[in-house]
Amino acid sequence: MSMPERGRLAGKTAVVTGAAGGIGRELVLALLREGASVAALDIDDGRLAALADQCAERELATRLSTSRTDISRYEECEEAIAHARSQFGGPHILINNGAMGMGVIRRDHMVELIGIQEITPGMWDQFTATNYSGAWYMTRAAIDGMLANGWGRIVNVTTSFFTMLRSKFHPYGPAKAGLEAISAGQAEEFAGTGVTVNVVVPGGPTDTPMVPEESGFDRGALISPSAMVPPIVWLCSEAGDDATGHRYVAADWDPACEPDAAAAACRAPIAWPDLAHNPVWPGGKPQA
Repeated sequence: MSMPERGRLAGKTAVVTGAAGGIGRELVLALLREGASVAALDIDDGRLAALADQCAERELATRLSTSRTDISRYEECEEAIAHARSQFGGPHILINNGAMGMGVIRRDHMVELIGIQEITPGMWDQFTATNYSGAWYMTRAAIDGMLANGWGRIVNVTTSFFTMLRSKFHPYGPAKAGLEAISAGQAEEFAGTGVTVNVVVPGGPTDTPMVPEESGFDRGALISPSAMVPPIVWLCSEAGDDATGHRYVAADWDPACEPDAAAAACRAPIAWPDLAHNPVWPGGKPQA
């Protein structure tokens, strides 16, 4: 039986990066179930094909497009947004989920942390281009249409503050810290336009390919990637119209609560706003 066409996101177009991994796949399926059309972007052709097959089995494929996209290259981000617009309209929703994990350097990185001598300049550049610049590139490519429509949702997936600051967890941690700062600035920049910017994090190690088997965790003790679905779908729906400049810890979302209450319980400001209140500035305060 086919899924109903109507849902909280009917008529919307969503673009999801890192769409064929653990979290991305869950988000794509959830957005489709809620009635959105989805442009699924990933760098892995095999996983994209598997995602398309999974959607076809569930009779969701008519509102799905897949595209191999390297988000570290701005021209590919532009092409992906243009393709989504020509196929479905919009886009109205952008979920910046795509990222490289530390396992690309060494798969046992959680057991034996990675020191600076193991990180080549090329590795550093690729991590920052993907995990930091990639989200900015996608937002830059999508924002004009959102602002013109007076409605848009940007959700950036960062990480825990512990991971951002952790010793020997570079380049992943610093790149995600940079994305957190971008999110805070853009939430303020787009305030009042109808475009919201929020951060959602799992809250800890998650059962995805980014946490390799060599990490030594009991997989059953890891956060399920499906935990990311409720806060992100809520943010992308009309219920999230007034939510911007926040970070949500998905593992703290209580499914037994009403969604608005669950959102409030796992919400905090993006980044570190308390540290920004009293800069030393000529004339008093900088221009808002």
